[in-house]
Amino acid sequence: MDDDANALPARWSPAPAGTTDWLRELCGDGLTGFLPPAMPDAAWVLNAMYAWEHGASDLSDHGPLRAGPAEVSGRTDLLPGTDPPVEGVVMGGGLGRAGHPGPGWRRLRWGELARRTGDSVVPDGLLPCYRCFPSLSEKGDWPLNITPPTEGSADRESWNRLIAALTAYSPGGPETACLAYYNPMTLGAVDLDSPHVLSGCLGDAGALYEHPGIDFSPSNLWARDRSWVLCTDYDLWATKVAGPTELIGAILDDPTLEAIRLPWAP
Repeated sequence: MDDDANALPARWSPAPAGTTDWLRELCGDGLTGFLPPAMPDAAWVLNAMYAWEHGASDLSDHGPLRAGPAEVSGRTDLLPGTDPPVEGVVMGGGLGRAGHPGPGWRRLRWGELARRTGDSVVPDGLLPCYRCFPSLSEKGDWPLNITPPTEGSADRESWNRLIAALTAYSPGGPETACLAYYNPMTLGAVDLDSPHVLSGCLGDAGALYEHPGIDFSPSNLWARDRSWVLCTDYDLWATKVAGPTELIGAILDDPTLEAIRLPWAP
């Protein structure tokens, strides 16, 4: 792990050894994140995607494609805020934290894209990932006028809103004691013997998103009393929230978030 990854966000400190033992017993090794079962309920907060507001209005039209690294030089048709795909990431989606691309782009809800393409929001039996929206992915890439969700990290706007929802729900509010885990994939190394776990308060969780040297939101965030757990798996396009039904209902009803239940992945 490099020195930047060892740097600490403000008001967060290293957690004692063994802090993730209960999650390992509950979920497995945590290589890509500890994915919890319902506790007793759960919902998936879908990472944001964006559509270019100008030009073609049919978002299901394949249109111009995202460029590969060898095709970028001299290209004048790449829209503002779009980048060449990261090696190993499928279909033009990014890897790691992301936010609103800027002027000219608007939030595109998964539900809206599903209605336009005829796909399910998440196909039966799958988790939110690059295999969603097969009518687009089977063409080999996504249209240039859509920025797909990123893998492995919540987007900045969804993360901040999710933290606000958890703060409103938790009796301790912003002083709720929490722990945050970054899986080895986010650190660029596989080292399960030295998990990167930090201890702090929910009100300071915004700083976790900007962790110096780590380009991901935490893989897991949980209340010290284990009343709720978040997981953003390295390979997925969503954050799973496990906790009481009252909390899950509030997240599902939040108009800023786009959250769903998956009956096959409670």
